[in-house]
Amino acid sequence: MPSAEHQVTIARPMAEVFAFVADGLNAPRWRPGVLDISLESGSGTGAVYRQGVKGPGGRRIAADYEITAYEPNRRLAFRAIAGPVRPTGEFRLEDAGGATRLAFSLQAELTGIKKLLLGGAVQKTMDAEVAATERLKQVLETSGPG
Repeated sequence: MPSAEHQVTIARPMAEVFAFVADGLNAPRWRPGVLDISLESGSGTGAVYRQGVKGPGGRRIAADYEITAYEPNRRLAFRAIAGPVRPTGEFRLEDAGGATRLAFSLQAELTGIKKLLLGGAVQKTMDAEVAATERLKQVLETSGPG
């Protein structure tokens, strides 16, 4: 099962980091693979975002997702509800003396032919997604959440 995790410490309060990450509309500011995103419905747990990400050859792949856990300033989890691969993910936040320690993890269950054909590409994409938290750190520390 492909999985990836990355941890980063961001020199911003937990409330700011959580609010920024929880608003999926901020994704293009720190996730280079996001082509477009919109809030489809809801807020907090149950919110659904319609998202397009870069696929092979730069073509758009649907990667809509739903928020499955929303614990302000502590934890945000989601699951993909569209696309060829349907990963689950989680952001976990901890206080780091006024800064925020953020861990981002992703998992995807692939079986059969998908595992054979997509396993390597999925792992590479997931590694890049969690590593994008370094860009998130840069965005929040240099320009702030606004």
